[in-house]
Amino acid sequence: MSAPSSSQTRTTQDRYYTRVSSEPALIERVEPTVWGSESSAGMYGAQELHGHAEKGFSQVPQLLTPDEVAGYAAELDRLATDPLVRADDRCIVEKKSDEVRSIFEVHRISDAIARLVADERVVGRARQILGGDVYVHQSRINYKPGFGGGGFYWHSDFETWHAEDGMPTPRAVSCSISLTENYEYNGCLMIMPGSHRTFVSCVGETPEDNYRSSLKEQEIGTPDPDSLTALANRHGIAMLTGKAGSATFFDSNCMHGSGDNITPYPRSNIFIVFNSVENACVEPYYAPKRRPEYIGARDFTPVR
Repeated sequence: MSAPSSSQTRTTQDRYYTRVSSEPALIERVEPTVWGSESSAGMYGAQELHGHAEKGFSQVPQLLTPDEVAGYAAELDRLATDPLVRADDRCIVEKKSDEVRSIFEVHRISDAIARLVADERVVGRARQILGGDVYVHQSRINYKPGFGGGGFYWHSDFETWHAEDGMPTPRAVSCSISLTENYEYNGCLMIMPGSHRTFVSCVGETPEDNYRSSLKEQEIGTPDPDSLTALANRHGIAMLTGKAGSATFFDSNCMHGSGDNITPYPRSNIFIVFNSVENACVEPYYAPKRRPEYIGARDFTPVR
């Protein structure tokens, strides 16, 4: 895999170039994964932070209580059936059906989820990982109903956030909180442990308003089969299962995805992306214009 020639790149010193060459590339990361001190006070212990740095993710088995899970599940049902929410651009439906797939900027729609974002069990861990104040780059709820919930192809979130939102470096972490049990067979999250240390430069230019189709099924910004095979052979694939109320914090550059849900058992989660205030987004690196605010925030106010 070769780097693009000078005629194929824009004038930039960007290390994480992507979507500018006809050839993919594997680029080793230089930034740390855990920016905070292992001795700092917080929800994570030193061993947990070390594991997060090594694998690129960490799991919290019982972040929410059963009563909290029931309350948030009811909130997700309310949002999915609210006609005003369904009519909002922030609501994304399945490509092959009319069922809700995701609702974005949900912490600004739901007071309950806004409180969860500011909960120390959630934002406190993000601050520990990223080494200081954080803001919400993106929030959403994901629904994966039984018998038809669509999957998410392999991708690195940072590749998209860098190319289309202008996130400078992978100093961001996602928190996925499960509101249903995650089995190996109902479309659970899959991550290649350790893949966060390698950035995969993708081929294909970013079309105008790419987000309109990519939120339903991503095509641009997806890695090539050879790169995916190399990462999978190097790192393997972890199936992240767990009870309702469990959470996974994972690095923005983790290679991850999920399969379709063809079982009767639905899967839903609350998804919050925290970015360091020291890593605030600039203009997109490899896209014609910014994505909407509800997908890539431009309000860098720290979560309090």
